[in-house]
Parts: sequence; structure tokens; C-alpha cells
Amino acid sequence: MNSYERAVLPVAMALSLYHRTGDPVFQHLLRRILPMKAYIKLGALALLGLASACKSDFLAEKPYSSYTPVTLNDSLGTDASLVGLYNHVSTIFSYADQQGWPSVWQVGTDVANATANQQGIEIPYYNYALLTPTDGAASFTWNRNYILVNLTNIIINSMDSPTMTSLSTGGKARASAEARFFRAYAYNNLATCFGGVPILTQALTGPKTDFVRATLDEVNKLIVDDLTYAVANLPDIESVRANAGGAKLYGRANKFMAMQLLGEAYLRMGKPELAEPQLQGIISSGRFSLIKRRYGVGTSQPGDFYHDMFIYGNQRRSQGNTEAIWVLEQENPSVVVGGITNNPQQRRVWGPAYYNIVGMSLSDSTGGRGIGRLRLSNWVLYELYGSGDVRNSQYNIRRRFIYNDPSKTATFGKVVPYTGTDTLFSIAPHTTKWYQYNPTDAFGFAMIKDFMLMRLGETYLLLAEAQFKQGKLADAANSINVLRQRAFSSYPNTGQVSSSDITMDFILDERVRELIGEENRRMTLMRTKTLVDRATRLNSNSAVNPIRGLTTTHLLMPIPLGEIQLNKDAVLAQNPGY
Repeated sequence: MNSYERAVLPVAMALSLYHRTGDPVFQHLLRRILPMKAYIKLGALALLGLASACKSDFLAEKPYSSYTPVTLNDSLGTDASLVGLYNHVSTIFSYADQQGWPSVWQVGTDVANATANQQGIEIPYYNYALLTPTDGAASFTWNRNYILVNLTNIIINSMDSPTMTSLSTGGKARASAEARFFRAYAYNNLATCFGGVPILTQALTGPKTDFVRATLDEVNKLIVDDLTYAVANLPDIESVRANAGGAKLYGRANKFMAMQLLGEAYLRMGKPELAEPQLQGIISSGRFSLIKRRYGVGTSQPGDFYHDMFIYGNQRRSQGNTEAIWVLEQENPSVVVGGITNNPQQRRVWGPAYYNIVGMSLSDSTGGRGIGRLRLSNWVLYELYGSGDVRNSQYNIRRRFIYNDPSKTATFGKVVPYTGTDTLFSIAPHTTKWYQYNPTDAFGFAMIKDFMLMRLGETYLLLAEAQFKQGKLADAANSINVLRQRAFSSYPNTGQVSSSDITMDFILDERVRELIGEENRRMTLMRTKTLVDRATRLNSNSAVNPIRGLTTTHLLMPIPLGEIQLNKDAVLAQNPGY
């Protein structure tokens, strides 16, 4: 089975998740369900579905000639399909067929450059003249999000159907809210990357080759409607369901996830006055607090409280991370079958290839095996951080290497010198957020860390942006200062900012200080329409693979040519400039 097929088997993840949490859904699925395949591609055959069920004899398969999953006929089947949405979203972050995928969203911006070890898919995202409608990253982005749209539509349509009588009114509302959150998530991604796109609110039941682009306003309305419904019907994070052992499933959708996404979407729409109350609501809920002291795994080792938040085993709310709003939880597939959908490349992309240095060996303290596909920009490394900022501590931005191979007695324990091109590739300074060493996979092809997709630190940054855009400079400074008080031990003597310091550029700078390695930087700069200015002004001097050909065209990605060509019965218009 290839990665494409794995990506559209949501029930498989449900089997794995509920098996390890002890939920009765697992037994229900074993009795009734074989893996479901769902495939959507605009302009192509659109959706090919296959669902199978087994009775007493595992081999006695009953094929169904239907595009709607047979699982959606009771609460257990519905929940299994909902869990499948998380599985599908994980395929966006764990994609490994093109190992430079994480680089696409960082290089060619203000924060990073591709090294000599670029893989290929990221090349048009710093050499923009090569970004054409045949681009693989744009196609994969379109594909993953529209698959998610169709999977959510299947659930939403089922909850709206009068034949769905096995769930209570409240149960249907909660299931629909969870699916609507993910539909809004997909459409917000699409709107940010492509602008106005085709709207689908009904699950496809056959080939469709007449898609047309909706206006951006129409797409935005769908996003707002879905998220407003989700906020009203999703549970509080402390009211999420528990597994059979009584442990709360904090990885499942909660109302605050919908509020954060709605706040960000409103900012993209130019409606900061609507974004602010959503973000304030998260903060004032009292459910979350910034990490300000050491906790969890690794407290016996050197480090700091900010670094603790990114240690494997500390990322989840159940593991002490009080800042986490949405953590996409992953598991080691050597321990849990199906625990992760592919082989995430984040550590290999962000971590330097220090194993190339004679006298350096792979270790937990050096983060496992990176291969240095990107390097932080000189602006980030040498200009961004103020003195005393914990986010730039030796535990968070590593700048110093020690020879650690005891077999090389001449160098063991000495500082590795920065010489030649090593500083661009092998021992480049780097964020430690993706450190993760698995002794059973010393080569380090896969990474098994969770993906922290929303946390309170970003909530304050989005709030500051909403306040700034309304001219509330003092309020924006106060929001930023909440983070800076956490970051600077000598605050307010150092670190404090005033209303006169607050500009959009300053807020975007602060996002890098707080979220480097976490945020999708390209999408942030596309959303704020600052990509061209900031990438050109702050990151035009890379010695290797410099930014070339960047224009306002690249504030959107190209509509994939294959989608346009296969959409034979209507015009699927291309974005200007492509």
C-alpha cells in the first residue's frame, strides 16, 4: 500500500487509536468494519469508494456499491469516522514521499533557506521562477485538503439525514461540529493558499468534472458558518470524552480549537474586531496557562521551561502541557500498529547533518539524526533575539557543538569549530523543537513526536494582531508583553515593549521568536500579505540557494494544472500570473 492509499483509510487509525485507549469502538469495528477507502480529486473521477463488512467469518467479505461509508449508522461507527479525520490530517504533516515537504513552508520566506541538501519539492519555493501549475507541493496541498472536505461532508450529510435515528439530537450536533471544524480547517488552508476555490458541501457520489471556483467571500462564509457551529456545539476541553480507562481524550476537538481557527480566519478576512473576542475568550476561559516553570520528562537534565514544552513526552495536555490547545497526537509504530501514517521529516529537515563531522555521533542530546535540508536565515540567527530571551537559550537555539564520539580521543569533549560550509549544513545553528532520538531507529528516518498545532502562545500573538489592526496599540503591547514577561527573566528591565513599538512587522517578528519551527511561516506571510516584503528585505543574502523571482503572484499558489485539465465540463480558472 502506498502513502496515497494510506492517507485515505481513516478507519485504520480508528482501530489503532481505540485499541490503545481501550475504547469499545475498537471491538465494534473489529466485528463490523474492514478498512474504508475514500478518494477525491477535483476534475478527476472525484471519488472512488470501497467499504467492506465482515460478519462471523473474517474472510466472508460483503462488498457495498456505495460511496457513503457503512460505518455511519450508529454512535460507534460515527465516532470511528470522526477519528479518521485526525488520521487524514496527520498525512499532511507526516508526508515523506517528498522529503523536502516541510521545507516548502519555510524556505524562501524570511526565516529559512534551503541548503545544498535540498530534496526537490522545495526548490520552486525559493527559486520562484520555477513555481508553475505543475508544482507538486501545490498539488499535494489541494489534494489533501479536498480529501478532508469530502470525508467531513460524508459525516455532516449523515448527521443531517432524517434516516440517522440511532444518535440523539445532541450526539448528532457534536459529531457534526467536530466534522465542521475539520471542513473549516481544510477550507481555511485552501483559501489562504489558493484564494476562492470550489465549494463542496455534499459528499460526492460519482464523477464530477464541472467544478467552478467560488468567490473568496463565499468560501469565507462557509468557514465562519462551520466554525460558529463548532464553537457552539464542541465540548470544553475539560469536557471531552474519556476512554474506557477514564483518561480524557484531549487530542479530540474542543471549542477552543474552533475559536482559535475562527480568530485567525477573521484576521485573514480583514475583520479584526470579530477576531478579538474569539481570542480573548480562549484566554479568559481559564483553561490554559503559559508554561513558566519546568515540568515533566527531562527535568533532571539541563534545560529550561520553554524547552520542556517540546520534549517528546511533554507535549500533550495529559503530560502537563497547560499551553496546548490542539496537539495532533502520534505514536511510535514499532509500539502501536498504525501509530503514525508515514515517516515525518521535520527533525531531518530542521536538524543539521552533524553526523558528517568526524568525531560527532548520533545521540539523544544532539536531537537524533538530522540531514540539514534547511538553515535558519541570518536575520533569525543574528538579528532577531534580544539579550536574555529564553527562546534563544542554548537549549532552544543550538549554536554550539561538542565532539561526542568517545572513540575519537583526540577531539572528544572539545568544541567543534565553525569552518567553511559546515556552518550552512553540518553544524548550522538550529531550533531544537524537533529533537527526537529513537534508539530503535538510530538512522532516524521517521520521527514520532506529536504535532503541536495550536497553543496559548500563539493565541496572544493573534490577539495582538487583532488589537493592532483596530488601532489598539496599548492593548496589543500588553498582549505581546505577556509573552515577553515569560521570555525575559529580568522583565520589565529587559524585554518590555510599549505601544510605540507595535507595528505589524514587530508582531510578525515576535511570531518568529515564539513560534519558529512550529508555525507554517509561508502561510502566515501569505495570510498577512507580507511575504514579498519580508522575504526580500530580511532574507535576500543567503550564500546558498538565495531567493529569486519572488513577486506578488506568489501570495497565492497555482491551481494544479491536472485539476484544470481534467475538469472538462467547466472552467476552473487559474490564479493570475501562472
